[in-house]
This record gives sequence, structure tokens and C-alpha cells, in this order.
Amino acid sequence: MSTFVLIHGGGDVGWSWHLVQAELQARGHDVVAPDLPGDDESKTLEDYADAVVEAIGDRQNLVVVGHSFGAFTAPLVAARLPVDVLVLLAGMVPSPGESPDEWWANTGYQSAVQQQAKRDGGLTGNADPFVSFYHDVPRELAEEAMGKERAHPSSAATAAAWPLDAWPNVPTRFVLCNEDRFFPPDFFRRLVPDRLGIVPDEIAGSHCVALSRPKEVADMLAGYAATVAATRLGQ
Repeated sequence: MSTFVLIHGGGDVGWSWHLVQAELQARGHDVVAPDLPGDDESKTLEDYADAVVEAIGDRQNLVVVGHSFGAFTAPLVAARLPVDVLVLLAGMVPSPGESPDEWWANTGYQSAVQQQAKRDGGLTGNADPFVSFYHDVPRELAEEAMGKERAHPSSAATAAAWPLDAWPNVPTRFVLCNEDRFFPPDFFRRLVPDRLGIVPDEIAGSHCVALSRPKEVADMLAGYAATVAATRLGQ
């Protein structure tokens, strides 16, 4: 059994993982999906990591997953605790010393969005969240998700430099959503090898794939955990 630590993205809450959580629990795994501190402009990335570590407690066999902005927090957790595998789902891969505010320009994000928007007729980067974020999520579920939005992350968290000197020495996987209209797939196909030295795995779905295809997300996460467990047994 693994413990899956599911870290939500910007403006979100742990609820965003509830369908994936149910899938993983049905497979016999433990799941932690905390709400990171919101509506507090003084909270930093270290505070977010504190909240996750506290929620984990003494659990072991950790698979830490960061979605979107959660990718700034997930490696901080992996640097503090023994972690079997670190997974970024459509995650904003940070570099040492780079602030989240700097990330957008440093990665060429805006140019990538503009190029993809020209190809898909303006779907990518669309101002309508039902088009850009939730296009494959059932409307009622998408509306429920939007109703849970809050002020997260804080300006303190986005302005400060990412605190790690290097990526944690933990097996790392990246899952890109190949129907993502917020982070274009080609953007991550370039960025992930450049920053992590790995080729991303791909899943069909939007940026909010944890809501639109929870079984498929759970299958991938459980597969990563099983691979690590098999490797451990073989040693």
C-alpha cells in the first residue's frame, strides 16, 4: 500500500482530487489531499510545504503529486521526507532560485499559448474557464469546482525565490494533459526534458483531468507506485 499525497494547484482546494482519491482508496491505498493555506497573503511556499508535511504525519511509502502550481510545493515536501516517487501533473516545473512570478517569462509561456491559440482558433488561453480549464468536465461538476475557488497562492509565495538549490534526489515523473488549454502540450514537451531531463508521460484530458478522468489519473499514479514497489522488492 502506498500513501498518495495529492497537492492542489492555484486557487484550488484538496477537494479537486476527491474523485482520484476515491479511485486510489478503492485500490487499497491511503490518500492525503490537504487544503493549502489560502486567503493569507503572508504565507510562503515553505508554509505550504509545512501544511502538507503536517497532514502526512507519520505515514510512509509516499507518492507525492503536485498539480499545476502545486509543483512548486511538491518538491519541497520530497526534500524533507522519504518519498518513493515525485509526480507532477501539468506541473509548473520550477528552477532553483526562480520565483513563481518569474516562471512565466522565463519559460516562454505566453508565446507558447499564443502559438497554440493560432492553431486551435483561440481555445487555448481563452478567458472563459469552461473553455480553457473545464472543457471536458461535466458542467455541474465544473461549476462546483469554480464555487470552491479562493485566494491561493499568496503574493508572498509567488514573489519569493524557489528555495531549493537543486531538484530533490527522488525518482520523478511528469504527466502532461494532451488536451490542456492552459498549458499547451508542446510547451511541456519542450520544458520538461529541458528542466528535468525526462520525457513526460501523456494522458488524454484537460488541465482539470483529475475531475474529468479520475480513473485514468489514478491508474497512472498507481502504476508509478507499483513500479517503485517492484524495484524495492528486487533489490
